[in-house]
Amino acid sequence: MENNKLQELTDKLYNEGLLKGKQEATELTKRAKEEANEIIAKAQAQAVNIIKEAEKKAKEMEHKVVSDLKMASTQTITAIKQDVVNCIITKSISEPVKNAVAEPELIKSIITKVVDAFKADNDEVELSVIIDNNLKDKLDSYLKSDIAKRLKNGLEVKYSKQVGSGFKIGPKDEGYYISFTDSEFESLLANYLRPATRQILFGE
Repeated sequence: MENNKLQELTDKLYNEGLLKGKQEATELTKRAKEEANEIIAKAQAQAVNIIKEAEKKAKEMEHKVVSDLKMASTQTITAIKQDVVNCIITKSISEPVKNAVAEPELIKSIITKVVDAFKADNDEVELSVIIDNNLKDKLDSYLKSDIAKRLKNGLEVKYSKQVGSGFKIGPKDEGYYISFTDSEFESLLANYLRPATRQILFGE
């Protein structure tokens, strides 16, 4: 009899323990599933945010690349146009200017006007002129007689291979010269011709 009661008690404890264990296991499983679902939901939300951020950065990068390409192409076209204009102007005026500025009569005329302009500012001015060595035979006599006589303190005349076509002139011992060389005339003419040339070529 006692054995039966003990068996019943044992069975009861076993069954209650088993039931409780099953309930706890079910609760743990449920909680684990909920946590797993929560983790998955967070991961999915993070993945969506990462994708959105990546798409945003990709669009920003695309916009920047397109913008940079537009700027680069505009700058390249502008540079090419400028090169074309400069090439045409240089070919058009370089040789004629060199020839004109190497012409003794033109040099005489310009020097005379420049000397008179200096004299008008200061009658005591003493001038120095540097001329292309190739023009010495054609200009030396004129400069040392006609031009020198125009100045109260005379004219210092120098010849150099470095000057190129044309001449440089300035107050003696003051450390500066005004240049009337072929390159200066070319630059001056180019500045006047460049806008007209761009208008003709590109309608700008």
